[in-house]
Amino acid sequence: MRFGLFGTGPWAHLAHAPGLAGHSGVEFAGVWGRDPQKAADLAGRYGVTAYTDADALIADVDAVAIALPPDVQAPIALRAARAGRHLLLDKPIAVRTEDAEALAAAAGDVASVVFFTRRFTPELDGFLTEAAATGGWAEARIDHLGSIFVPDNPFGASPWRRERGGLWDVGPHALAAVLPVLGPVAEVTAVAGPRDLTFVLLKHVGGAVSRLTLAVDAPPAAAREEAVFAGDAGLREVPQGRWEPAEALGRAIDQLLTAAAGGPASACDVRFGATVTAILVAAERSLTERTTITVTPG
Repeated sequence: MRFGLFGTGPWAHLAHAPGLAGHSGVEFAGVWGRDPQKAADLAGRYGVTAYTDADALIADVDAVAIALPPDVQAPIALRAARAGRHLLLDKPIAVRTEDAEALAAAAGDVASVVFFTRRFTPELDGFLTEAAATGGWAEARIDHLGSIFVPDNPFGASPWRRERGGLWDVGPHALAAVLPVLGPVAEVTAVAGPRDLTFVLLKHVGGAVSRLTLAVDAPPAAAREEAVFAGDAGLREVPQGRWEPAEALGRAIDQLLTAAAGGPASACDVRFGATVTAILVAAERSLTERTTITVTPG
C-alpha cells in the first residue's frame, strides 16, 4: 500500500516516518508539511518525495498517515476519505463533534485506524480483551498526568497541546482504555483543577462509573500513569508494558492493511475516534457550563 505522510513534527519523526519506512507492506511515497523546508528535510532522510501541495500527495497514494494537530488533520483526512484513500490518523481525530462525524461518514468505504498509541501494544491489548470478556466491572480509575512543558520534551513546543491541555492530549488515551471494558458513555461531568488538571467522571450505559484524571502540565513530581479496574473479579491494575512508537505504528498499519483487504475493521477505527471526540466535547462543555452533559452513545 502506497502511503503519504502529512506532518513533520516530533511524532512524525518518532513514529510515523520510521514506522512507514520499516513496514514490509508499505511503500512510503512522500511527505507534506506546513513548513516546506521541514517536509523536504524529512523526505530527504527517507529518500521519498517532498510535496508542497497536500492534494497532490493525496492523489498519488492509496493511504494517508497524518501526524498533525487535530484541527489541521480533520480537513485533510476528510478530503482523503472522499478521494477513497485509507486513513491512519492521530488522536483526537477532530476537536468538534461535527467534524468528527463528517469524517466518520466519509470514511464509510475506506479502511481506517486511529493511532491510540498504547492500544497497539500486546500488553494493553491483551489486558483489555481479557477484561472485556470477564465483565462485572463496577468502576475504573485512570490517572494520566504528564509534564511536557520542560526543556527536554519535544512535545512542549506544541501550540495545540498548550491550548487544549491534558483533556484533549491524553484524554483520548484514557478513553481508549476504558471504553472497550466498560462500554458506551451516557453522562459526562468534568471539573478543572490547577494548571490544566482535569477530572472527568463518566457514567457508562451499563451502570459502571469511571474517573479520569488528566494533565500534560502537571508538576514533574506528580506525573504518573496508573489505571485500575474494580468489580466482581476484584481489583486489577492495567499493565504498563514496553512500547516503542514505530513498533506500535507498525501494528496499526497491520490492522489497516487487514481491513483494506476485506478483513475485520480495527477496533480503533474512525468511528471509534468520533465517539472519543464526542465524549471530549461533552467534557469541555461540562467544564464551561458546570453541569453534567448527556451524550448519545456512538
